[in-house]
Amino acid sequence: MKRIDALRAIHDDLADCAVVTIMGAVAAELQSLGHRPNHFYLQHAMGLASSLGLGIALSRPDLDVVVIDGDGSLLMNLGGLTTLARYQPSNLVHIVFDNESLLSVGGFPTATSTGSDLAGIAAAAGVPRTGTVRSVEDFAGAFRAARAARMLSTIVAKVDAVGPSAFVTDLGLLENRYQFARHLRRPSA
Repeated sequence: MKRIDALRAIHDDLADCAVVTIMGAVAAELQSLGHRPNHFYLQHAMGLASSLGLGIALSRPDLDVVVIDGDGSLLMNLGGLTTLARYQPSNLVHIVFDNESLLSVGGFPTATSTGSDLAGIAAAAGVPRTGTVRSVEDFAGAFRAARAARMLSTIVAKVDAVGPSAFVTDLGLLENRYQFARHLRRPSA
């Protein structure tokens, strides 16, 4: 499956969530589907999207938080999985798009290209709901089931190593930060 197709399948579901993405292709593709003030494109902090998402989930338990990560980013901060598992926020869904490469920085292969199982690693770290999906339909279903379960979940979506022609958003970093901060200050519905 292509990451953009998976994002398109859940884009409407993200309207009422705080969404934190990693840098690069994920951020650019999500923005291309339609930017919203509740989307934060975490730039220049590879490996830290789940940590930021955890902080938001713990400080705003009334708000659903979705972290959109990548295999390379997650592998840079595997300890983040144990921290997620320790606190187990019921309002956090952690999506990991696994294209088996560091696409945004040259396409170098990651450990998943030789068999590392990110869903298995998340489960071993103590994340209560994990799974791997390989189709857009399975991904959308797993995402909606994870939100409905109200339990920390990690969904690993195996995707093709393709992306946009540019790996940046056209929204200024400060403007994105201000929009997202204003969104977080609003009471949830």
